[in-house]
Amino acid sequence: MRQTNLVRETAEYVRAREELRKAEVELMHHRERVAEQRRQLPMGPVVDDYAFEEGPADLDAGDEPVREVHLRELFTGPDRDLVLYHLMYGKAQTEPCPMCTMWVDGFNGVAQHLRRTVDFAVVAAAGLPELREHARKRGWTQLRLLSAAKNTFKRDLGSEDEQGRQDSEVSVFTRDEDGVLRHVYSAHPRMSDGIAERGIDLLSPVWHVLDLTTRGRGDWYPTLD
Repeated sequence: MRQTNLVRETAEYVRAREELRKAEVELMHHRERVAEQRRQLPMGPVVDDYAFEEGPADLDAGDEPVREVHLRELFTGPDRDLVLYHLMYGKAQTEPCPMCTMWVDGFNGVAQHLRRTVDFAVVAAAGLPELREHARKRGWTQLRLLSAAKNTFKRDLGSEDEQGRQDSEVSVFTRDEDGVLRHVYSAHPRMSDGIAERGIDLLSPVWHVLDLTTRGRGDWYPTLD
């Protein structure tokens, strides 16, 4: 542990902080083991080349025409994975999810860094005009925005039910040399019946900053305002 210059630290505090440091190191190693286990998953199933509606995320895009883009076209080069975030908005979800919006706020901030290695986009069941309007309000200028209102993508991937109720999720896809599209991995906030909203915590720094504090997360929950 790097020592501070705070001379009033007690021996009891220093000992406890050292034990915490060891626990943090073990947590890091465990995360790395889980990440390696994820990378070693067997080859995933082949998926359809879904067609989405896409519009620019630029705030000044205005009324530019809608463009159809297929899943295969979201890959910008060889040896790149595609990550899609399923935004809870559209159909039965008439208002954008505050929690999803918080996550996507963060993605917008790091999108330029992600693009160096992976392809990334946000997909929602909302119509493209509604999705773009929400993006303009939030300042999402760095993200590809996809509407799945006219396909079965979210239903097939498990982030939409028969009644059109939406759920959040993050999914990873690959495209091989022959153009075959495969689903690699999806993570959902609900990890089990008793763990409702922790499955993709690692995708947002908000939770981790709160975890540093003496009060922790408490009952804090994001809002659209």
